[in-house]
Amino acid sequence: MATTNFSVYFILGPPGAGKGTVCEKLVESLGLQHLSAGELLRAESTKSGGEFKDIINGHMAAGTIVPVEITCNLIYNAMQQAYNSDKKTDKFLVDGFPRNEDNKTGWIKTMSDKTDLKQVFVIECSSENCISRCLGRNSGRLDDTEDTLRRRLVQFETEGKPVISHYESLNLVTRIDGNKDKKQVLEDVLEAIKKFQ
Repeated sequence: MATTNFSVYFILGPPGAGKGTVCEKLVESLGLQHLSAGELLRAESTKSGGEFKDIINGHMAAGTIVPVEITCNLIYNAMQQAYNSDKKTDKFLVDGFPRNEDNKTGWIKTMSDKTDLKQVFVIECSSENCISRCLGRNSGRLDDTEDTLRRRLVQFETEGKPVISHYESLNLVTRIDGNKDKKQVLEDVLEAIKKFQ
């Protein structure tokens, strides 16, 4: 099979900022394929005989970040599956990744020759709104407790912001105000992403 460079848009922001909701709308409106690093990890964590199940569950329970090799492997496998499907999808929204310098470096090392990063959308949202949204969604996720959410918000501030700064230095960042009502956030992202297709 010939190598295909997949078009990628990163959707970043703190937990509860609305990354998943935004991605759902973009899939519906523009036909892009949504890949959530978190959902791929959660699916692998519950897969019977999953190769990375125990490692992922340990990190989720501790509120720490799963090793980049595992996440990149899961993302790339999902891209290949989508491309090899009937839809032949080659444009992807990747939400919740890269989360830190290690993720960014791992992505560049393992994925830069397979992907074309089009833009990084950062959904900014207050800590209070993020916590309220996460606790209100009643997902049953191991990492949706107030203590774990607070750790993840601090982690986003300390580890995620330098990643965003890196992409900002490459003029690849578009910031979206995630504190607005959902409809307005979705309209803002839809208008912004159309500039980079």
